[in-house]
Amino acid sequence: MENKKKGVSMPHTFIVIFGVILFAAVLTMFIPLGQYDTKEVTYTINGAEKTRTVLDADSFRYVLDENGNKVTKIAPLFGTEDFGGQGILNYVFEGMTVGDKNGTAVGIIAFILVVGGAFGIVLQTGAVESGIMRVITMTKGREIILIPILIVLFSLGGAIFGMGEEAIPFVMILVPMFIAMGYDAVVGIMCSYVATQIGFGASWQNPFGLAIAQGVSGLPVMSGAWFRIPMWIFFTGITIFFTMRYAVKVKKNPKLSVAYESDETYRKEFSQNGNVMPPFTLGHKLVLLTIAACMCWTVWGVVSKGYYIPEIASQFFVMGLLSGIIGLVFHLNDMKLNDIAKSFERGAADLLGAAMCVGMAQGIIIILGGTSATDGTVLNTILHSLSEGMKGFPPVISAWLMYIFQSVFNFFVVSGSGQAALTMPIMAPLADLVGVERQTAVVAFQLGDAFTNMIVPTSGCLLGVLAAAKLDWGKWARFQIKFQGVLFACASATVILAVIMGLS
Repeated sequence: MENKKKGVSMPHTFIVIFGVILFAAVLTMFIPLGQYDTKEVTYTINGAEKTRTVLDADSFRYVLDENGNKVTKIAPLFGTEDFGGQGILNYVFEGMTVGDKNGTAVGIIAFILVVGGAFGIVLQTGAVESGIMRVITMTKGREIILIPILIVLFSLGGAIFGMGEEAIPFVMILVPMFIAMGYDAVVGIMCSYVATQIGFGASWQNPFGLAIAQGVSGLPVMSGAWFRIPMWIFFTGITIFFTMRYAVKVKKNPKLSVAYESDETYRKEFSQNGNVMPPFTLGHKLVLLTIAACMCWTVWGVVSKGYYIPEIASQFFVMGLLSGIIGLVFHLNDMKLNDIAKSFERGAADLLGAAMCVGMAQGIIIILGGTSATDGTVLNTILHSLSEGMKGFPPVISAWLMYIFQSVFNFFVVSGSGQAALTMPIMAPLADLVGVERQTAVVAFQLGDAFTNMIVPTSGCLLGVLAAAKLDWGKWARFQIKFQGVLFACASATVILAVIMGLS
């Protein structure tokens, strides 16, 4: 039996991504290059006028050679001048150097490493472990009530201010807490990162995905809340039910957990203390207060000042530094000055694999030519072909196909704002053409964009979360595929309901 289980184990995330790289390279052999023109779109969010460059849906054309034939460029093994300097076997380096500090690969990689290092210092103080044991003592026999409370709070974070990467630090706290309570890492991820994506997808005001999609589609930003608020309640409720049901099952039999093996590290740490309650000193309380203050500071900064990756990373670095100083002053875990640097190094090292995955995943886009609408790329041709394939169907089927399309396209472009800028200029006029309200097309976008973020191995945020939880993507996928099936059925029904109700 044990040999059989080993035989069906999921491949490592690196292997999965490399397989997709090869598949993308094969696509470049057969799919010709296409390109669009772009245009400026202006819309208003919270009284502020925003301008965004999006593609012109009617401007698609194939790249032609001097004889008028469609051009196909096969991805080379190594970068060449013709292919922008990127090739199949240098996808790791090229993927890791894409973008800037505000996002894409470079910014997210730096964010993951800085946050990992900061929490390495926090964990070195022992404050989190002591705090967890106090929470367990206080909620003895009632631990499960934390699940609905946390899911609602994190879902609100995703719905109101587009919480995503900000969930990574919370995972580092919640995962060991739930394991200590007798649950597993999956429950911790469901209550934090997954809840943010549920809120993100079912939001009535998310500024990074929904607001941009509505603005690009020519709809009043934040409109349709009468439909979306009940939608948020529904999907948040599903998440609570699914998570609590799973949590009860795992608590009864921990070996049913997909994270049973990877959680062993945490269980060993907690078992070392036995029944002895670790000390909870003033120093520990000050470290936890520093963490809480940082979380509040982050939420305030995101909501009020528009803080993003660079600012949030700096906030967590300050949190780690202050925690290290408190650890020195109060001699927490016998900390010395060098322990601050060593624990920062260890914390960053724990998330190095996830940081590398972010760059590798970006390599998929590079092989397909990038996400620029004006450059000749395979991705532009795929986008055009899929949108053309939705024509000629009844409105209900067309709307459902839009949801399928957004879910699939999210594998290539995980960014909500990026996907909105690429797909909604095409989906909005397509909706007019097939008799679907544009508001329904936006619902299809937001559900397709967010829900698959919880499973696609190209999501840097997901990989960071899994690394923080010490859980392999393959094992997570085994669990998540069931939840994805539930979400797919419910999201399909929601899109169809929007068509029937004439959501506008």
